Amino acid sequence: MRLLLDTHTFIWYATDSPRISTTARSLIDNGGNDILLSTASV
Repeated sequence: MRLLLDTHTFIWYATDSPRISTTARSLIDNGGNDILLSTASV
C-alpha cells in the first residue's frame, strides 16, 4: 500500500507524539508499505 503522509502526521510520527493514532503508526511501521511525503512538507 502507498501512504502519502501529510505534514502533521509526519511530524507526529517523527517525534513519537501521542497525537498519532496507533493505526497510523502501525501502517507507517509496516515495511511492506511505501511511505511518501510531499516535497511541500519538507
